[in-house]
Formats: sequence, C-alpha cells, structure tokens
Amino acid sequence: MYRSLVRPVLYRLGKGDAEIAHEQTLHGLRRLGRVPGAVSALSRSFGAIPAGAARTVFGIRFPGPVGLAAGMDKNGVALPAWRALGFGFVEVGTVTAVPQPGNEKPRLFRLVEDEAVINRMGFNNLGSAALAERLEGYGPLGYPLGVSIGKSKVTPLDKAVDDYVMSLRRLYQYGDYFAVNVSSPNTPGLRSLQDAGQLRELLSALHAEAASLGAVKPILVKIAPDLTPSAIDELLQVCTDVGVAGIIATNTTIGRPGVENHPLASEAGGLSGRPLTELAAKTVAHIHAETQGALPIIGVGGILDPDDAQRLLDAGASLVQVYSGLIYRGPGLIRRINRRLS
Repeated sequence: MYRSLVRPVLYRLGKGDAEIAHEQTLHGLRRLGRVPGAVSALSRSFGAIPAGAARTVFGIRFPGPVGLAAGMDKNGVALPAWRALGFGFVEVGTVTAVPQPGNEKPRLFRLVEDEAVINRMGFNNLGSAALAERLEGYGPLGYPLGVSIGKSKVTPLDKAVDDYVMSLRRLYQYGDYFAVNVSSPNTPGLRSLQDAGQLRELLSALHAEAASLGAVKPILVKIAPDLTPSAIDELLQVCTDVGVAGIIATNTTIGRPGVENHPLASEAGGLSGRPLTELAAKTVAHIHAETQGALPIIGVGGILDPDDAQRLLDAGASLVQVYSGLIYRGPGLIRRINRRLS
C-alpha cells in the first residue's frame, strides 16, 4: 500500500521537492503524536517488536535492534511516534552548538530508479539549546535516545572541540548515548576531524566533559565509508585508546557507486540508499575483524529489506539503523526487519 498509494503522493509534494516531503512527513508524525490514542493505534499496526528481539549493547537495553538514523528527525519533533513504527531506538540530530539553516536549497535529491538519495543538507538544525528544551518537555519515550553532535559551520576547525563539548554539555542529561559526527561531507573541513591527532583531542575532551557531568554515558564515533582500510585502522586505534563505546558505520559516501550515469549524480553531497549496501557491509566487516568484535558497531547504509539488515549483523554489527530505506519502502520495512531479526 505504501508503494502504490502513499509514496506517489509524497513524491509529488512541492512539485517533487524531496525536502518538502520530508518536512510534511515529520509534521504529520508530530501531529499524530499529539492525538490521544493515535500512537497506540499506529503501534498496533506497525510497532510490535517480537519477543526475543531485545538486546543489550554498550550497557544499554534496546527493545529492538532497528533504529532510526540521524538526519530524519534532527530536532526531535516527532519522538513519540517513532516507537509506534517499530523502532527500538532513535538518534536525533546531527545537532550543532549554534543554530544554522544549512546549505542552500535544493539540497535533497531522490534517485528513484536506484533507490538512492543525495543530500547536502549541511546540519540544518535549531541548535543544541533548542533541542535540550524540547527534550525537557517529553516524558519517558519507551526507547533509548541517541544524540548525534557535530560542528557548527561558523566555528573554525581550531575551535571545533569547544563546539562539540558545548552541545554535549547541554544535552547530556537527555541522551542515552552520543554519536560524534566527524564524517558528514556537507560541512567544510569536518572530515579532517577523523584524522588521528584531531580525533584524539576531540574524544579526550568529550570524555573529560562527560566524566564531569556525572554518570558516564556511551560515546560513539560515526565514520565515513570512504576511508581507506589503513585510515580506519588508525581511527579505531584512537577510539580504543580513548575508550569509545562503539562505532557507527557508515555515513554517506562522496562516491557515486552504481549511479555514475544518473542525471543527478553530479549533484554535490553524500550518497545513501541502495548504492551504499555493499560498502557499508564491507566497512562493518573490516571494523569487526580489526577489533576482534570488542567494539560494538551500529550498522547503517543501504538497508532496504530484511536481508540487508541481516547482512550487516552477520558482518559484525550489533544494531542497525534505517533512513533512506524508509523513504523507498515505507514503515512496513521496520516491521519486516524486526520479524526477520528476531
């Protein structure tokens, strides 16, 4: 029903503007979360997570293994509704210390024939202070909440550590884990923070700040799929030395595997969806082998059916996240993955 009825309507919104469809979807889910009984009704259709699907990873109990990836609900506006769609956890953000509008529009493109998405959103968000205020207003969500933090565009690289620390401080009491995004291709210079020296400085500062705030919560690093194996190994060594709780693999790719001839392939930004399936699985497998399974992995990238999710788990992931798959396959995808993985 999603593919034949709902998706065509969404794809026509705003004369085909993918970002307008995204915004309208969030608006609808936000309103749904405010209607008494609506979330319960939605949950009966989509939200049931089979017994045996729960798992504990980096000390957190997840009711299900499928999470919503960062980028879908940056400002946390629809958090009550996501659990009703079957998600076992949600990652908000990426959020920055300074509110920012993101890059110039249009900045989100569907490559429908390839079930792919190109985005150059540029961390558009209301800022970490606004997110903290919104999260303060929610009661228990019924699932673990991850918070992805990134660098504000106006902040120079030599001040990046302070920028990340500010967001962590503001949001620390609300998140169950924190993802350090140093791998988005849409903020100038950001990926240089994956270099060993800069990453060590950043992660050390974040761990020191976390220790000063009370109970220590897991800090994860989200990496790009475009790193060479040796660069990944160097990054993993830093993460191990500093005490990172896990890795999120992967972010979008600046490559165009399998879509080189698509009319939209020349658009700047990160590519996600089906073209990332193989690359994400290889990256997860490499990390798992290099760390001998000692560092938990959240696998994300190119999950459009239950087999894709199972493949990432077989490669060594402990949990998976979905974003582009939701655009192309709809909420029924989460239900099908939950059934398969349990």
